[in-house]
Amino acid sequence: MIAASADAGSNSVHLFVAVVAGHRLEPLLDESAFLGLGGAVDERGRLGRQKRAELASTLGRFAGIARDLGSASITFVATEPLRRATDARLALREVERASGVPLHVLTHEEEGYLTLIGVTHGREPAADLAVVDVGGGSSEFIVVGPHRDAVSTGVRIGSARLTAAVVAHDPPTVDEIEALRAGARERLIGAPDTTLRQLVAVGGTATNLLKVVPAAALDRTLTRSRLARAMVVLATEPAAFAAIHHAVNPIRARVLPAGVAIMEAILERYELDRVTVVDTGIREGAVLAATQAGPAWRAELPRIAHGWRP
Repeated sequence: MIAASADAGSNSVHLFVAVVAGHRLEPLLDESAFLGLGGAVDERGRLGRQKRAELASTLGRFAGIARDLGSASITFVATEPLRRATDARLALREVERASGVPLHVLTHEEEGYLTLIGVTHGREPAADLAVVDVGGGSSEFIVVGPHRDAVSTGVRIGSARLTAAVVAHDPPTVDEIEALRAGARERLIGAPDTTLRQLVAVGGTATNLLKVVPAAALDRTLTRSRLARAMVVLATEPAAFAAIHHAVNPIRARVLPAGVAIMEAILERYELDRVTVVDTGIREGAVLAATQAGPAWRAELPRIAHGWRP
């Protein structure tokens, strides 16, 4: 069958469409639109009429694309900005009216579960594993193992939020880079305590940093030295130039230095030297959860997050 999902985050809204064969996904389409929902909520506590209209229009268009590709299942989820927006209920109604698809506002825990499913594709963990997703407004940490249930924790630190708090120049100044690093370390206090030695990163921050340091793209690994190199590069390139030079979205390029600082702080906190980057995450998890558990997928997340196949 063909299934689709879209997630509305702080920086962008992404559509994913794939052929689903058991636990295997064959991607047909991966498209994104940068709406900056998190910035709007940070500024005024709500999305506002214009951002709600942009969100409804984007998801309406995504639903049409998914149906044109033959999707039998379409799942829309929203994360940090919709969790905080005072007009979230209005946004949900407008999205469903425009798309015919309900928009589910996930808790931090549910977001983590879907991210984990996207990484494992439903396979039961053979060893302890930690997954991190550095988003625009928050970061999700998920820990799971053969003899431990999946535990998901959300921390309110993200690349867009940290950039808005301390960066006024493009590219950031030396002082602003130090402020990014200090802010990242301070805000990671709420991250879970763990002695796990295997860390996987998902999401746009991690995957786009691979483009900044070409050597990292070869083995899909971000080390402390590679992150330091990425910061040096981004500190000398205005966002518009970095976007062209590294083939990233200009809005993403603007917040990537903060993403570097957060990734550095995560490795420092857990006394690790490296993190492996994978392409799959919440959207793949949403497709698999919906096709595996059906309409009641949210209630089934705690069970299926640990895996349903050996």
